[in-house]
Amino acid sequence: MTSSPRPPADAATSSRRSRGRPAVPLERITATALQIVDEEGAEALSMRTLAQRLESSTATLYRHFANRAELATHVADRVFGEVDLDLEALASMGWEKACRTVAHSMFDVLGRHHKVAALLVSHAPIGPHALRLRERCLAVLLDSGFPPHTAARAYAALARFVLGFAIQLTGTTDASEEQRLAAVFRDLSATDFPATHAVAESLPVPLEEEFAFGLDLLVDGLRQARHHGRSS
Repeated sequence: MTSSPRPPADAATSSRRSRGRPAVPLERITATALQIVDEEGAEALSMRTLAQRLESSTATLYRHFANRAELATHVADRVFGEVDLDLEALASMGWEKACRTVAHSMFDVLGRHHKVAALLVSHAPIGPHALRLRERCLAVLLDSGFPPHTAARAYAALARFVLGFAIQLTGTTDASEEQRLAAVFRDLSATDFPATHAVAESLPVPLEEEFAFGLDLLVDGLRQARHHGRSS
C-alpha cells in the first residue's frame, strides 16, 4: 500500500518564511482552484499553480490538503454543491422522475464546469455534497423497492452515464462542425452505406438529444432490474 505524497522538502522552509501570513480561507482556495480548472483544464491544477494564483505559498495549501488528489476531491465536491436540488423533495417524485431530475441537474452543472469531468474520472466524488446526493438517491431507490445490491448499481450506472456524456462537453456548440458532418452523411453513397444514408437526415444527433434518449433507455433498464430484483 503506497503512502500519501508528502509535502516537498522546501515546504517546511516556506512555512517558516510565511508563518506571519494570514491563513487563506478554504472557500477561497477551492474557488480559485475551480477557476483554474474552468479556465485551463484539470491538468493545469497543481499546488504550485494554485499557490501562485493565490499569491501565497504551497505550505499554506498543505495545511488544508495532504496532496493534489485531496485538493481535486474538494474541487469536485464544490461542483456537486452547485447541483440545484431539493433533496428532500426527491422522495415525493417517484424513483423514475427522481433519477431523471438528478441526472439532468448533474449534467447541467457539469456543462457549466465541463473541464471538471476529467477530475471525476480519476477521483471518486466522496466530499460532503457528493455523499449527500448519493445518500438521498440511494434512499429513494431503496424506498421504492430496489434491493440493496441493485440500488447500488443503479446509482453507479446513473452517475457513470452522466459523467460519460459530460466528458464530451466542449462548453460551446460548433454549428459549423455539425453542418459539415451533416453534409458528409448526406453525401455518402446509398450503395456503399445504405443504412447510414437512410438515416442521414437525422445525423449528427445533438449531444443533448443523445443524453435524453440514453437516459430514457437507462431508466427503462432500471425498471426491469428493479422488477427482477424484487421477484428473485
